[in-house]
Amino acid sequence: MPDAAERIYEQVLVTRCQAGDDEAFAELVGSYHGRIAYFVGRMLGDASAADDVLQETWLAAFHGLARLRSPGAFRVWLYRIARDKACHALRRRHAWVELGEEAAAPNAADDEPRFTPEQAGAIHRCLARLTPLHREVLVLRFLEDMTYEDIAAVTGCPVGTVRSRIHYGKWALRREMEAES
Repeated sequence: MPDAAERIYEQVLVTRCQAGDDEAFAELVGSYHGRIAYFVGRMLGDASAADDVLQETWLAAFHGLARLRSPGAFRVWLYRIARDKACHALRRRHAWVELGEEAAAPNAADDEPRFTPEQAGAIHRCLARLTPLHREVLVLRFLEDMTYEDIAAVTGCPVGTVRSRIHYGKWALRREMEAES
């Protein structure tokens, strides 16, 4: 999670963007481009489609930034745009599978696994095999370090659903990791 100084600086950049400062927008793009690209890429699993969605995301952000009421909400707002664009692309491909309440899984304690740096490649490969709903919450929680409340705002679902998806997503990721080893 960004520290207080970074959050304040980001809010200043957003305010400058809203005043028409293109350099401030370029700095925001530089700051978030790689992370948004990773998030969208993980949701779509297709580099070409991810590039298109990424462009659509930045275009929508550029045009909509003047209407953003709270500069402090930029991060969640940007991820919401990226998610909406990715979901739209998935629906066009008929790949978005809505889950009911998650599939049955063991009622294990919600302990957070600790992975060594050597397992990073395997984790990313296994993430790619998860459902889009699980993949997105795990990326937002563990790679983007978002709170459950922020993830709920990005995904448009209740915090309880976010918690459930993270729990079952971690369970599915463990299963994929075990299958790979």
